[in-house]
Amino acid sequence: MAGVMDSVNQRTQLVGQNRLELLLFRLNGAQLYGINVFKVREVLQCPDLTVLPKSHPVVRGVANIRGATIPILDLSMATGLPGLQEETRKSFVIITEYNTKTQGFLVHSVERIVNMNWEEIHPPPKGTGRDHYLTAVTRVDNRMVEIIDVEKVLAEVAPSSESVSVGVVDADVQDKAVLLRVLTVDDSSVARKQVSRCLQTVGVEVVALNDGRQALDYLRKLVDEGKRPEDEFLMMISDIEMPEMDGYTLTAEIRSDPRMQKLHIVLHTSLSGVFNQAMVKKVGADDFLAKFKPDDLAKRVVDRIKATH
Repeated sequence: MAGVMDSVNQRTQLVGQNRLELLLFRLNGAQLYGINVFKVREVLQCPDLTVLPKSHPVVRGVANIRGATIPILDLSMATGLPGLQEETRKSFVIITEYNTKTQGFLVHSVERIVNMNWEEIHPPPKGTGRDHYLTAVTRVDNRMVEIIDVEKVLAEVAPSSESVSVGVVDADVQDKAVLLRVLTVDDSSVARKQVSRCLQTVGVEVVALNDGRQALDYLRKLVDEGKRPEDEFLMMISDIEMPEMDGYTLTAEIRSDPRMQKLHIVLHTSLSGVFNQAMVKKVGADDFLAKFKPDDLAKRVVDRIKATH
């Protein structure tokens, strides 16, 4: 898969334009799946795997790749489908970085990269139920492409602590927090719950929305009613990757509107590449935070409460 990773400079040009690149792949059948190229470090033929005793069934083994030991997850099995039955050497591994951690996803085959607009990416159809593993769907060449909720997969395979450490939030902050609201925006149901539980520990009220378009419409409705978002909310904590409108574009839209541009914005994302700080600065966000570290997130909110109250 030489050439899968384009130059970083080309990719950063997509920031604020509501665009993304999807790497298309297949699991067990003809269904196409997609993953944001920003999350992909490389794609390679599956190397030799070392099986670890008592590991999660989804973890097919670990591989030594460029001097690092990386767990390899069977993405088909992780999403409730039959695991890949063929020899792993005939399969491919997509090496990804999520929430500052590196892992490989075992897939049947990898197709190509497509350049798309987030407006072409839609939430899963109503009626798919609560237990599906999708954050979004789209169409490429008239074929349905499903985008998997990787955060849900990783939360099930390797759950991380969601509790805030003792001492991060003091009584004085909690007394002030009960009068405050925080707007959160994330397309992953798992991430929304994680963030909400963390913020509720701080003591603030949480208003949770599902994507950037929904958030922008909500804020525009507020200002049309004569309200100021910076008075209504202590801050907005937004994911970056979302159907309809990404967090970069949402931030740029808010900053371009004088009625709402004072809203404090933190971009909270599993995109943990080294170029995010430059991207955050480009669209005018106040801060960037990698998912999901409850203490770090709580501290951002605590610091904001202390700075403004």
